Amino acid sequence: MNAQNEISPKLTPLENLDQQLKAHGYAILDAASVCTWANCSLDDLNQMKASWEGMPVDQYLKDGGRYRKRRHSSFKFEGDSLTLVPHRAHWQPLTYNALHGGMTRWFEPMPAHLLELPAWQRLLVAFAKTSNQLNNGTQYLEAHQFRIEAVDGGIGRPTPEGAHRDGVDLVGVFMVNRQSIKGGETRVFDAAGSSGERFTLQESWSLLLLDDAKVIHETTPIQPLAALGLRDTLVLTSRRDSFLDA
Repeated sequence: MNAQNEISPKLTPLENLDQQLKAHGYAILDAASVCTWANCSLDDLNQMKASWEGMPVDQYLKDGGRYRKRRHSSFKFEGDSLTLVPHRAHWQPLTYNALHGGMTRWFEPMPAHLLELPAWQRLLVAFAKTSNQLNNGTQYLEAHQFRIEAVDGGIGRPTPEGAHRDGVDLVGVFMVNRQSIKGGETRVFDAAGSSGERFTLQESWSLLLLDDAKVIHETTPIQPLAALGLRDTLVLTSRRDSFLDA
């Protein structure tokens, strides 16, 4: 446990990743394991960080907040080929997102210079292949860049909808950057029982993988430790055979 009493996650050895996901519904990799998993270096991954600057504010928050910035793009992985699909809306039913479900939400797409980076493509391919181990078939991927801000003593909510599932097969949450914040504790619960774990992702490029059929997840609000605090994440989702559409 660190100086702020934040609980460190229980890491999964990379060689046990598929077994851990199938047995428990979630797994956590440190940055070194992510680099091996995606066949890239930490320097390669860090080239992507600058693209979290200058993102537009999420205009769809029903709580009226302006603490979330976001971009969204979609991909298809078939065979060994990753393809960017034409820009499309993000949609979830109310059964999975009681706060923002049922809304057709159009977010700005991710910039071309990010999508062209070899590390970006290797990250998505590794994620799609892991999803394929759970549910074999063509993988339909959605990628979301998030920046959650907490300003001047206020809070930012990484999951304003609360504990939820996403309506997909596999979810991946990469911690990209934490700056001048407290909070942001992640909680993972067994969807069919009462067991659960809580921890705080701290290390840049560490990864939480979730079997969406087996677990429910949420992240607690963040508070600033300076004039501005922020939490940057990359969230990937994969669904076999089709996107989740209205």
